[in-house]
Amino acid sequence: MTQDFIIYLGKEAVYTILLLSGPLLGVSLLVGLLISVFQATTQIQEQTLTFVPKIVMVFISLVIFGSWMLNLIVTFTTNLFSSIPHLTL
Repeated sequence: MTQDFIIYLGKEAVYTILLLSGPLLGVSLLVGLLISVFQATTQIQEQTLTFVPKIVMVFISLVIFGSWMLNLIVTFTTNLFSSIPHLTL
């Protein structure tokens, strides 16, 4: 196992994590922003108001993006397991 392979593997792992978490974090950020604009315009200062819509939208986006996310992690894991025989000297 060379240093180049370890750096490549770390880079691919970080890239996969960013791709997996991106849609859910983006939806959560967008919903939080919309709710905070709503709270600012109506002057409702309830801190727990943001939790339920965020959770609902994250679950909906998980249903929408779930198959793509599963395909991405399966591809990464398959590539990782298929490279194991090449790591031995």
